[in-house]
Amino acid sequence: MTVTPSRAEDEGTTARRGHRRRPGSGPGPAAGTADETGAETGTGAGTEGEDDVQVPGARVATADTAPGGAAPTGTGGAPAEVTPPTRGFLAKATLVTAVLSIAGALLGLGRDQALAHLFGAGTETDAFLVAWTVPEVAATLLIEDGMAFVLVPAFSLAVARRARGTGGDPVRALVASTLPRITLVLVGVSALLIAGAPYLVAGLAPGLPDPGLAVDCTRLTATCVLSFGLAGYCSAALRAHRRFLAPAAIYVAYNTGIITAMFVLGGHWGVRSAAIGVALGGCLMVAAQLPALVRQLFGRHRSETTTTTATASPATPAAALAKAPEATGAGTESPVARQPGERSGTHPVAHPVTHSVNLALVTPVLLFALCRQSQVLIERYLASNLPSGAISHLNYAQKVAQIPMTLSLMLCTVTFPVLAQALAEGDTERARHRVEHDVSVAACIVLLGAAAVFACAPQIIELLFQRGAFTARDTAATATVMRVYSVGLLGHTLVGALVRTYFSAGRPTWYPLAAMAAGIVATSWIGAATVGAWGVSGIAAANAVGITLTAALLLSGMNERRSVPIRTRRVVHELSKPLRAAVCAAVAGALVAGRFDSSAPALFTGGLTVTLVYVLLLRLLGVQAVAPAFRTALRSVTRRLPHARCR
Repeated sequence: MTVTPSRAEDEGTTARRGHRRRPGSGPGPAAGTADETGAETGTGAGTEGEDDVQVPGARVATADTAPGGAAPTGTGGAPAEVTPPTRGFLAKATLVTAVLSIAGALLGLGRDQALAHLFGAGTETDAFLVAWTVPEVAATLLIEDGMAFVLVPAFSLAVARRARGTGGDPVRALVASTLPRITLVLVGVSALLIAGAPYLVAGLAPGLPDPGLAVDCTRLTATCVLSFGLAGYCSAALRAHRRFLAPAAIYVAYNTGIITAMFVLGGHWGVRSAAIGVALGGCLMVAAQLPALVRQLFGRHRSETTTTTATASPATPAAALAKAPEATGAGTESPVARQPGERSGTHPVAHPVTHSVNLALVTPVLLFALCRQSQVLIERYLASNLPSGAISHLNYAQKVAQIPMTLSLMLCTVTFPVLAQALAEGDTERARHRVEHDVSVAACIVLLGAAAVFACAPQIIELLFQRGAFTARDTAATATVMRVYSVGLLGHTLVGALVRTYFSAGRPTWYPLAAMAAGIVATSWIGAATVGAWGVSGIAAANAVGITLTAALLLSGMNERRSVPIRTRRVVHELSKPLRAAVCAAVAGALVAGRFDSSAPALFTGGLTVTLVYVLLLRLLGVQAVAPAFRTALRSVTRRLPHARCR
C-alpha cells in the first residue's frame, strides 16, 4: 500500500489556505495561477526584486538549470518540485503507520506473554533480558532515533535535488556513498559484541546468578546490530520518499520471528530460542522493506508520488516559465530551489552536491540516542542485585506502559520528513506550526494512555501475563512498577517529539545530548538512593524523574539558534490542560476499577471511565488539538481516494 496525496486534496488545501499578495498586486491570473497540482505559479505580476509571499503548500516555478546548462526534469522546461503533503495525506500516512504499529505492539505483547508463559519471571528470563539490552539499544540507535535523525534529512534533501534535476540521481549517489561504509561498521560492531559478550554481561549485570546463559543469548542477539542497521537505513530512505507502509510493518515481522522461534525451538533450546528469534526477526525486518526500497531506487516511476511537475497552462506558457525574471519576479527563486547558504534575491547557482552524511552531525545524534538508551542499562544494573525476577518485572511493566507513548509518536514519525523539508527551505513559520501541533496532539494521546495504565494496571497485567509460570505475586509487583512508569510517559513522549526538531535542520548541535545527560545523572542518583528502600519501584521512579527533567530542558531550549523557535509559554500552558484532565481521569478510573473483583469487567469499566472523564475535561478546558486531527483522519478514511494505491 502506498499512500499518495490526491490531486483533489492538493487543490482543496491550496484554495483554503489562499494566496497572500503584497499590497498593490492586482487580482486575476497574472497575480498567481493555480496549476493542476494545486501549486500556485507566479506569472510576472510582482514588483522587481520580490515575489509573492508563499504560504505553506504553494510553490513558485523557476527556471533553475541543472549543472552543465541542462534543463531540469519537468514539463515545458520547468523544474519538478517536492510539494508539502496535504493534511489528508498526513492523516492517511499516520493511520497506516498507527495501524501497523498497533499490530506490532500487540505482537510484542504476545511475545512477552509467550516469554512469561514459557519461562516465567526468574533466573532464565533475567539472563535473556540482559541479552535483550543489545536489540533495545540497537533499535534506538539504528531504527528509531539515531539513524533516522541523520538519514531522513539527508534523503529528503537528495529527493528534492532529484526532483529539481540537479544531474544524475542524488538518491542513488547517497546510497552508493553511505551504505557500504555503514554496513562495514555494523559488521565490525556485531563481531566485537559477539567476541566481548562475557565482558558485556559482567558489566551490565554483575549480580546475575547464571552469566553463562546470558552470554549465549547475547552472542545470538548481537547479530541484530547488522540487521537493525540495515532496517533503519531502509526505513529512513522510504520515509523520505513518503512511503510509510513497509517501515511501519517491520515490528510485525520482527515479533513474528521471535514468537515463532520460541514456540518451535523453546522445548529444546529453552530461553535461548528467544535470542534465536531476535536474530531471525532482524533479518525479517530487512526483508520486509527491501522490495519497496529497490522500487524507489531503480523503479521506472520512482518519483511520481513524491514530486510534482510544474506544468504550463494557458496563463503560464512554457516560454514564460523558461525566463526566471518574468516567471517569478526579477531576482527571485523558488524556496525549494534555494540551497543552504544562498541569499534570497539572487538567482540560484549550481552547487556541488554532497552525497554523504556529515560526521559532525552523526556524532551528537548517536551519542544522544546511546545516552537515552542508557536508562535501561542503569535500571538493569541496579535491579541485578535485587531478588530474582526484578529485571523481568521492570521489563514487563515497561513494555506495556510504553505502548501509549509509541502510539502518540506516530504522527511525529510521519511528519519528520515534512519538518526537515521546511527547515531546509528556511520556512521557520511552517516548522514552528508543525512542531507545536505535533507536540500538542502527541501529549493528548499519551496522557490518555497514561491515565488508563495508572487506573487499571493490576487488571491489565493479570489479563496479559498471569498464566503458566507467571504468578499472582509477579502480577502485583509488575503492576506497581507500571503505575510508577506511567508518571514519566509524558516526559518520554516530549523527548521523542522535541528532539527531532534539533536534528532536522541538518546542523550539529550538542544541546540534546547535554539535556539527556542531565536526565541520566538524575536517574542514576535517584535510583541508587531509592533502590534499597523501594526496590524496583524506586528504579522506575528514577526513570520517570530523569526523563521528565530531560523533556523540560529540551522544551526550554527551543530557539532559532538551536532548533525551531516555538512559543514555549503557550505550549506549556496547552500541555497543562490535558495533564490536569489525565490526573482526574486516572483517579476516577482507579476508583471505578477497584469496585470489581474480576479483571475483565474492572478493566472495561475503568478504561471507559478514564476515557469519558478525560474527553469531557478536554472539552471543558478548551483543548483544540485533538478534534481537528480526528476530523481530518475520519474524512481521509471515509472519502474516496482515487490516487491511493495498494501495491
